[in-house]
Amino acid sequence: MSEELKARTLRVEDLIEYQEGAVVSKEIIRKTTGTVTIFAFDKGEGLSEHTAPFDAMVQVMDGRAEIVISGKKNYLEKGDMIIMPANEPHSLHALERFKMVLTMIRS
Repeated sequence: MSEELKARTLRVEDLIEYQEGAVVSKEIIRKTTGTVTIFAFDKGEGLSEHTAPFDAMVQVMDGRAEIVISGKKNYLEKGDMIIMPANEPHSLHALERFKMVLTMIRS
């Protein structure tokens, strides 16, 4: 974690900027027990289907996204969250530009 982020009030949306045609990520916390990463997705961008060996929570900070978990489509917008269970296939697609916080907890 960067020293400039510690013990300060910050607006999550301001910590990362959109880039045209890209997915941008910035790791905020990395510990052996898990990570917190923020992402900014341009409209139409996403992450292809994959799995992770631990639970992950997505919190949408801006925009709208489709998150598919084990074939079930979920539509999220600013203020929504969803937990992606460990070892379940999931993918993300930006319906419009969106920012999210991804919290992964190793177990």
